[in-house]
Amino acid sequence: MTIDSETQEISMDVPPDELAKRRSEWTAPPLKAASGALAKYARLVSSAAKGAVTDLFE
Repeated sequence: MTIDSETQEISMDVPPDELAKRRSEWTAPPLKAASGALAKYARLVSSAAKGAVTDLFE
């Protein structure tokens, strides 16, 4: 990783074929909460970039 604060850039020094391999092998971890309000929230919530709301309509 290279972080350049002057140009406000973050870059990864990893070849594109290695990134493709990592993406293809990655699986999402299981949710920690299986039931209850936290589990419902985890299933329904949008990303933090979209406000982490549960009623987002696209």
